[in-house]
Amino acid sequence: MSAAELEMSACRSGAERLAAFARVSTADVDEAAEQVGRIFCPHDLKPMQARASGFSARHNCAVFDGFSISYVSYGGSVTIDPGCLERFFLVQIPLQGTARIRVGAGEIATAPGRAASLLSPTIPTRMVWTDCAQAILLLDRRMVEQRAAALSGRAAAAVEFDSVIDLCAPAAHGLEVKLDALMTLAERLGPSGRISPVAMADWRETLLDQLLNRHRHDLSDAIATFSGQAERLPRALRAARDYLADNAAEPLQLAQLACVSGIGIRALQLGFRRHFGLSISEMLRDIRLAHLHARLSQAAPDASITDIAFDLGFTHLSRMAGVYRAKFGETPSATLRRRMS
Repeated sequence: MSAAELEMSACRSGAERLAAFARVSTADVDEAAEQVGRIFCPHDLKPMQARASGFSARHNCAVFDGFSISYVSYGGSVTIDPGCLERFFLVQIPLQGTARIRVGAGEIATAPGRAASLLSPTIPTRMVWTDCAQAILLLDRRMVEQRAAALSGRAAAAVEFDSVIDLCAPAAHGLEVKLDALMTLAERLGPSGRISPVAMADWRETLLDQLLNRHRHDLSDAIATFSGQAERLPRALRAARDYLADNAAEPLQLAQLACVSGIGIRALQLGFRRHFGLSISEMLRDIRLAHLHARLSQAAPDASITDIAFDLGFTHLSRMAGVYRAKFGETPSATLRRRMS
């Protein structure tokens, strides 16, 4: 068995992970609720048994830029009631024990090798863990919603995922592998270790791709349509959309776009309106905005918003700033400041 397979086997067996990143280790219920609440969000934590027989809490957490990875375990049976998470999305992959999770009006059961959960910040949640340990990925809500906006061509808004993850599905297996690799990376670096900005950006891209493109949510269809992946999208429109994406920084040439797609300009204009709900110029603007957001999110501290905007084909900076704010809920300078901080 390879080293990677041994590490994955240890992860699935429930062996404690991220031990050097210990944040909480207690047999006191109130202390556990208060300390874990500081890391995630305030919540009610209650043992199912009146005397808290066998209760214990362990929380190890490695924090990165925009996301964190945790090992969380509770001994005994406990109810956890955070309500709406508000600030973040949570992927919970069980390593041992079981959990029953009430998500909105539905309920799911999770267990190692069978099912995991994906909790959205706007849907109320209540959980019962029984001798349970989980690997938990936390992703910043703003980061996920802004990326969903860039992928779907819509303004940033709440995103709600299907709450159950079938661990037998290929997409879920890929996510398990990525989270195990992230935990292993954190363990190798240790609490004082640092990951390079390039590697950090690669991890953010990987995790956002895993969630937004491989797990079902209420913008999945919009993302498929906007990206030209939808089966119903005519080949000519897919070719035109791909050409815009590949040449977003270049001036719009309708004649060249018609040549690439193989249909006339008027047919293209009508097709974009019908299938994307946008004009060709609006589609190009949204593609450029997505590129601008991605570059500002990874920019160096001395980066110039003006230079980046001009590189991407924007010529009216005040107009660009207005549509950027409408789409992402913040100004370009706010995105850059968050990156610099």
